[in-house]
Amino acid sequence: AMTFRVRFWGTRGSIPVGLTSNDIRDKLARALVEASGRTFESYEEAHLFASTELDFSITHTFGGHTPCVELDTGADSEYFVCDMGSGARPFGVHVLAKQARRPATINVFMSHVHWDHIMGFPFFGPAYVPGTTIRIHGCHDVLEQAFRLQQSAPCFPVDFDQLAAKIEFVKLEPDRATVVGGLSVTPHLQLHSGDSYGYRFEKDGKSVIYSTDSEHKLENKAESDNFAAFFRDADMVIFDAMYALADAISVKADWGHSSNIVGVELCQMARAKHLVLFHHEPANDDATLEGLLKEARRFEELTRGEQALKVSAAYDGLELEP
Repeated sequence: AMTFRVRFWGTRGSIPVGLTSNDIRDKLARALVEASGRTFESYEEAHLFASTELDFSITHTFGGHTPCVELDTGADSEYFVCDMGSGARPFGVHVLAKQARRPATINVFMSHVHWDHIMGFPFFGPAYVPGTTIRIHGCHDVLEQAFRLQQSAPCFPVDFDQLAAKIEFVKLEPDRATVVGGLSVTPHLQLHSGDSYGYRFEKDGKSVIYSTDSEHKLENKAESDNFAAFFRDADMVIFDAMYALADAISVKADWGHSSNIVGVELCQMARAKHLVLFHHEPANDDATLEGLLKEARRFEELTRGEQALKVSAAYDGLELEP
């Protein structure tokens, strides 16, 4: 059986951002310095050089879409996705291309309904296709209200009731496992303004945690133990690491987000295998985000017990196997 794959369609927090002209010029200038003295006979040769010899920070961008993370279980015509940030637009394009006019069922799991997590839904192509079933799962009483409100006048031209898909809202119970399309799903309450919920997904002996928009105060032992239990032995933990530790403790305390270092500590306590930093601060450029990743990796090396923790940073377009 195919183990499931995790696809990141949106990884930013708070608001989408685009690469600026300055960012692109900087990447070009750094690439030219690296390629100094080299000649390339063709686009292919240059492309190979860029793909194999240039640093991630030159050839990639972490991207600018807000949260949308797909869990591909290999199911035919059934999709699973966390949150409907602006990354839902490219995710929708992918679904429609893959379906080639066959109807699809899309299971959405909502961490919460702040704007950056629902803003992609009005631009989600499958919602406009008759025969599509969209099931929006979550623990908030205001789930349906938020989706409808976003598309009501005067804020949006297409009213929610005009969408062609069959849309259902499914209330989940925290800390109770539910099976959705062969995937076991357990929501867990997190510390965030207006509440947010993390999810633990399990299939074929693999477990993936999606935990965004959560603030962790490690000095509260009961709370840390509680999350370590939720993350316990997970193959992958997708984690809100919006801030650097210093900011999280000083300036940004109680803003409802966490840091790269806290992610490492919680995953070590839980003996999780792979930490994926997520919900990147919109003010941080690629170089800063790469710095936060390196800092987390260094911290993991310094504090490593008998089990190493793999640390990655999510970017739009990244695909991983748990």
